[in-house]
Amino acid sequence: MTAVRQAADPPDPPQDDDLVERFHAGDESALREAYDRYGRAVFHLATSVLANRSDAEDVTQATFVAAWLGRDTFDPARGSLLGWLLGIGRRKVVDRLRASARENRVVESVRQLPGPATADPDPDTVVDRLVVADELARLPQEQRRMLELAFYEDLTHQQIAAATGVPLGTVKSHIRRGMASLKRRWEVDGAAPGPRPAGLPGAR
Repeated sequence: MTAVRQAADPPDPPQDDDLVERFHAGDESALREAYDRYGRAVFHLATSVLANRSDAEDVTQATFVAAWLGRDTFDPARGSLLGWLLGIGRRKVVDRLRASARENRVVESVRQLPGPATADPDPDTVVDRLVVADELARLPQEQRRMLELAFYEDLTHQQIAAATGVPLGTVKSHIRRGMASLKRRWEVDGAAPGPRPAGLPGAR
């Protein structure tokens, strides 16, 4: 948390009254302009604290989404648009750090649960799992992370959302897209022309 407070803010460009006025009024072109102008500064703040570049990109996007939805609360008399955005960015970084810690605790707790006694694995099941692992490695990072939590950790969509801090709808979207990508790959590669491999997560 200290790192968040101590992260140096980039120099604040001259205040653009027209941009601020249009942003405050809900002009979508002003949102794009604000992102082009200040997105790098918010991303710099996020990467100065978060080791994962993907997390920093998510924080940057979440910052501008929150700013746009809460633009009525921005008061130019109290500071610049950049300073306001960086304030939101700091809160989003803290949220991401807390979510990561919560995710690690949940996954570790799941791993420590005693597993059911099983007989020697069926060869077909082993092959299926290897195929899944290979295909998962080709997916975008967020889709892969959600599917791994569902497939390997056997977490439900709700548990994944609680563990990662990602909205439930986004979790379902990542899993749905990841599943669609896996299905396409299996059909193209001929790896699994029939039903999906045993244990592949379905909608829960």
